[in-house]
Amino acid sequence: MTTRNLPALGILLVAVALTAGCGSDDDGSPNATPSVSSEAAPTGLPTPLAAPSPDGATPPSAAAQGKTERRPASPPPVVLPKRPTSAPAAKQVVEAFRAAGLKVPHPKDRSVDCGPDGLGLGCSELIATDAVTVYVFPDETSASDIAETWGGQSYQRGAVVLNYLEAKTSAADRPRYEKVLKGLR
Repeated sequence: MTTRNLPALGILLVAVALTAGCGSDDDGSPNATPSVSSEAAPTGLPTPLAAPSPDGATPPSAAAQGKTERRPASPPPVVLPKRPTSAPAAKQVVEAFRAAGLKVPHPKDRSVDCGPDGLGLGCSELIATDAVTVYVFPDETSASDIAETWGGQSYQRGAVVLNYLEAKTSAADRPRYEKVLKGLR
């Protein structure tokens, strides 16, 4: 025997071992009774007994009804903290900017980003525009903490923070937005 034949011999041995019927109950004869396959075999779990209906008929078994489709559980809805009643809503701030003639292009309500699945900032409301992003927090302390984090790229008034980090608003135009926010209180 040469070493070139060893891989072929190994494959042949594996094939023989697999076809030998390891653990099979049938004797290999063509007339043997088929064994119970693992697909049709009970799983070892108790099956519920079907209770007869009031008219005496027994309902069909679970196997006769088919398999129950299992769907993954959906995540619970994000519950955002309430904004203080003394603070304007983010939408109200954006509308005030628009009424004052300030640019607020492409407003998008991204309040879901406030919660644990998003940025996790803990805000109550969030509306992003191309000019400025308006955050409303549940309290002034939270708003102050975030405004400090963003440094000179934000403005805080009460529970509302204007963020200019991703905005296209020049530093010269920012005081106009801040003046409108001051007038909302």
